[in-house]
Amino acid sequence: MRLATYNVEWFDSLFDNRGRLMLDDRWSSRHDVTRRQQAEALGIVFTAMDADAVMVIEAPDTSSRRSTTGALTRFAEAFELRTTAVVTGFANDTQQEIALLYDPERLTARHDPQSGTEAPRFDATLKIDLDIDATPDIVQFSKPPLELEVTTVTGRVLRLIGAHLKSKAPHGARGHDQIMRFSIANRRKQLAQAIWLRRRVDALLASGIATILMGDLNDGPGLDEFESLFGRSSVEILLGDGGPRLWDPHAAQALASKISAQPTTARFYIDSQKRYLQALLDYVMISPDLMQANPRWRIWHPFDDPGCWRVPELHEALLTASDHFPVTVDLDL
Repeated sequence: MRLATYNVEWFDSLFDNRGRLMLDDRWSSRHDVTRRQQAEALGIVFTAMDADAVMVIEAPDTSSRRSTTGALTRFAEAFELRTTAVVTGFANDTQQEIALLYDPERLTARHDPQSGTEAPRFDATLKIDLDIDATPDIVQFSKPPLELEVTTVTGRVLRLIGAHLKSKAPHGARGHDQIMRFSIANRRKQLAQAIWLRRRVDALLASGIATILMGDLNDGPGLDEFESLFGRSSVEILLGDGGPRLWDPHAAQALASKISAQPTTARFYIDSQKRYLQALLDYVMISPDLMQANPRWRIWHPFDDPGCWRVPELHEALLTASDHFPVTVDLDL
């Protein structure tokens, strides 16, 4: 079974209010890419991945006028994908939902949010002392994680959590001091979200439930100077340090050495520097029991993955479709 996570930049902009793909030559929300070009590139990428289920990060919007399920269903139909079923969770106000697009002949999935004393439901709030001042802070997810119960065609039951943690970027800040304040505040909120997620993972692992945490964590070891201020990255918190550990080989490689070449899953153009920045932001972390299922990870990177590099159509599609690249894991389930 192949599971994937894929952050599709401004997927919502490719659909009208009736969920129809706008295959025209008007500009998409991606720089210098038309809506037709982005949609067709996504069709190529999804077809090449041939995943049994894709956790779509920044999925099309759900609101009073729009439907994530309707848009993704029509996308699957347009490109004749076998992943024709969609499940969503708690909608948010960012026009960037989290949804699972999957093959109903290979698995079933249902939104099944849980809560506990240490980790409330992801649409609720968490009280946590972020700055050690004996006063609890109130934390919320702007994009509540999607918690799913998944049953494979063979009867194996898994827990999937799709997540899109808060960005650390100081959006809207002006001047050095404000940028610093925003950056530190955003880092604190992101770490709190990671702690919340890890508490939920701990509860699942304590119950002996096979668990997969996947998505865009907007973080990785050594990515910014604020990590030393807080001691560890969100990725390290989610992997675990004291209980059963989740495993992702790309995270492990990045943690092993911060000065050697590292895997990357995203590529952004920095206009002020006239160059591209690459980063490891997207992960598929699995519980210890799933290590017995012969897991094989792959980052579908247009330059670093030989299979993607050797197929010009796929290589170009990956660059056109999004500023992130898919990550897959194959499991013998």
